[in-house]
Amino acid sequence: MREKVAIVNPHSAGGSTAKLWPEIKRALESAIGEFSAVFTTAPNEAPQLCRQALMDGAKLIISVGGDGTANEVVNGFFKGKEPVNPDAELAVISMGTGSDLIKTLGIPKPFAEAAKVIATGGTKTVDVGYMGFIDHEGNEVTRHFINIASFGVGGEVDERVNRSKKRLGGFLSFLLASVVSLITYKHKPVEITLDDETTIERRILLCAVANGRFFGGGMMAAPNAEMDDGLFDVIVIGESPKWKMFLKMPKIYSGRHLENPEVEVYRAKKVVAKSSERVLLDVDGEQPGRLDAWFEIMPQALRIRVPKGG
Repeated sequence: MREKVAIVNPHSAGGSTAKLWPEIKRALESAIGEFSAVFTTAPNEAPQLCRQALMDGAKLIISVGGDGTANEVVNGFFKGKEPVNPDAELAVISMGTGSDLIKTLGIPKPFAEAAKVIATGGTKTVDVGYMGFIDHEGNEVTRHFINIASFGVGGEVDERVNRSKKRLGGFLSFLLASVVSLITYKHKPVEITLDDETTIERRILLCAVANGRFFGGGMMAAPNAEMDDGLFDVIVIGESPKWKMFLKMPKIYSGRHLENPEVEVYRAKKVVAKSSERVLLDVDGEQPGRLDAWFEIMPQALRIRVPKGG
């Protein structure tokens, strides 16, 4: 096993990653020299592939796929709250539909440019989210997230996007799913507790527990979030007439939705969310389950390659 290992999801970007892999491989070899590559064959396989590579001595893990692939790879860096190798680094070549993680980190989307960042960029030590929730089989499970976990309409958007063929590309696929979900969504009652101190009860459209800034294919859900400050930005969008939400929807792409009176902003290290109804989760662009859930920040937990000065 080489010290540099790429974990590749060939099915990401509608299968384009598999077709483009020879070009991606050449770009990586040109930038960083020799490396090993392993390919995922099923969902939730990347964590174990990453963990095994780290245990075998890998120092750099390169995620090649979408935000969901990056999430799975990040999960392979940890056993619970303990790092498998605290000195190992993550790099990202984003080939997915949404590509939201790289927007906060400043990593370019074109794979040849992203490969150059891996070779010549710097290292940023970022926070990681750790959470527990109810999966689709009704089991209580845990996982990590690096970007944003949300609950409410975001989970239903994911469900629609992941059922679609994503032929429209990231922005339009998420926009169409968002519009349809807004039309059909019914505001859900939730109880949200912040740092075991403050509890708020709302009927919500959405609550985002944000480490990064972007989700949903370019929506700037948490414009003030910093990935290395040891805190989540918690964005709560409450009950509002649907016609208002349609009119105000464009603001979320620029982060100006925080100006709206039905949007509340909090900061916390720990968030607990409960509901008497079925409230779906969105975790780094995937839909793994539902509430009840808890979210904890793991400060300065992961080293990641970013552009110099990023």
